[in-house]
Amino acid sequence: MRLTVGNFAAFVLVFILTALAFGQSRNNARSTADLDGTILTVTAARPNSTDPIRVENLFLYENGIEQKIRNFSFDPSPAKIVLLIDNSQTLRADVDSLKKATMEFAYEIFEGDQLFVIAYDEKPEIIQEWTDDAKKLETSLATFRKQGNPYLFDALSATTKEVLAPLMPGTRKTVIVLISDGLDRGSKTAFDKVMAEMQNQNITVYTLDIPDRTNGAYRRNQPKAAEVLKQLSEGTGGRSFSFEEPQAAAKAICDELRNNRYLLSYFPTNTSSYDARRVFLLGQDGISLRTKNVQPPNIK
Repeated sequence: MRLTVGNFAAFVLVFILTALAFGQSRNNARSTADLDGTILTVTAARPNSTDPIRVENLFLYENGIEQKIRNFSFDPSPAKIVLLIDNSQTLRADVDSLKKATMEFAYEIFEGDQLFVIAYDEKPEIIQEWTDDAKKLETSLATFRKQGNPYLFDALSATTKEVLAPLMPGTRKTVIVLISDGLDRGSKTAFDKVMAEMQNQNITVYTLDIPDRTNGAYRRNQPKAAEVLKQLSEGTGGRSFSFEEPQAAAKAICDELRNNRYLLSYFPTNTSSYDARRVFLLGQDGISLRTKNVQPPNIK
């Protein structure tokens, strides 16, 4: 089965599912605000202490204006992880290495977590739907191959809209692990648009960075390939890892999702729903924090 960007039937189905889900929670499909206010997914830890992290330890700002945090709570829920893998012709990684990196996640996920695998070139293709079965996943990877150009931004948009958005708002811990060098060559979707889509849905992006096949070449109307990976991870509260150490990356990501994920809620004050708002979250000494760096407009 292939995910086709712009496919009418798939679009209608996703639109209906998304509208129903958000209607039940009094959301619209473009907003991360609900009855509890605006929700942020946060990765937080005290590396050198077992003391709990509390609301009074945190400071949240939007466009430089301090916001009152309503609630901050640990999220023990299972993760839904999409592995999005570049299988274009000129990628500097062979098929066996891509398979190995993918399988490392099957060995590291916790009980209740599930994986969904998509490989993309000029179209994103479903390799394996939601599963926690390592043998089933390994069998499905036989369809990996390398061909065509990398339509990365189209693949990210299709993944967001057709795979992850229908899970919301009930599923908060939604993740894309991108295995790529960050090159896009031909997408109809603009980078800024797909970034806003993921930030709106609180999707966290982790990257396994493959060496840049363009050697840092300038890209017209979009960031350089390596900068794409950096902006995707930093902009959504994720992290970047080396493709050369997939086992360590998989373990770090799965451990973090299970042990260090929190939900933060607040009612924005002195901010506009019509404009993107820069988000800045600080903690007292000894607390490490990550969250998305922008809250996109709720109204467009």
